[in-house]
Amino acid sequence: MYKKNKIINLEKINLGNKFVEVNNVVKTFGDVRAVDGLSFYVKPGEIFGLLGPNGAGKTTMVRLILGVLESDSGEITVFDMLPSTDEIAIKQNIGYVSEEPLIYKAMTPQELFNFISSIRKLNPEDVTTKLQRYLESLEAEQYYDKLVATLSRGNKQKMQIIAALLHDPKLLIMDEPLTGLDAKSAKVVKEILELHAENGGSVIFSTHILEVAEEVCDRICIIDKGKAVATGTMEELSILADKAGADLEEIFLKLTQQDESVNLIINNLRKLTRNGNKR
Repeated sequence: MYKKNKIINLEKINLGNKFVEVNNVVKTFGDVRAVDGLSFYVKPGEIFGLLGPNGAGKTTMVRLILGVLESDSGEITVFDMLPSTDEIAIKQNIGYVSEEPLIYKAMTPQELFNFISSIRKLNPEDVTTKLQRYLESLEAEQYYDKLVATLSRGNKQKMQIIAALLHDPKLLIMDEPLTGLDAKSAKVVKEILELHAENGGSVIFSTHILEVAEEVCDRICIIDKGKAVATGTMEELSILADKAGADLEEIFLKLTQQDESVNLIINNLRKLTRNGNKR
């Protein structure tokens, strides 16, 4: 099922702006082109998906946007600034969630949030209100004073997500953010992202899980071997794939030219299974 249109708070955004623009970006590691001429943009008020298999170049692209890596060629702008020269200013308006929780294991969540609040000079009352809201929503209050090192992966991920939201960033960059979360918590996180976009923020949602991308994202850039295969809404992608009404799995396989090989594998499996059952 395609994602329903959402109501966006137009007073909080300038529709002429693009929070992120990526133009013909290339990044190589030795002989490997991890990102090969990628171009896309992210508008205020949308959840933009980077969809591709593991090793497609999604995480490398995220690190380029964050300024952790520098591209070999092409241009990236975030809030009309360059990550290579304006990394600090850009990060003031970004909340980042990695696939592997990158939080201080020797701290408790309480100490972590106090530390973040201090270095970002956040209003303590605002932080307290947000923490109460998110900890309750994600059913994580009981872990507030426990060492991060003792938490399960899912609970570490919850704390990382909360940490990314504390300063009300304009842009959330989420690299497989639902990894380790149970179904209930994943549903709550999806709703948090929806509300963020409805209030004029943007989300870059990197994932290899087709069903999640189809449910969550307004537009999707399908990446394969570092290249953008196609970018658009589900409806636009279905037209490009000549698969009107199809789900994202069918569209993805068609656009990445894997549909015929997958069908061949499935047919061979069925033949082998039938022949095995006859013995």
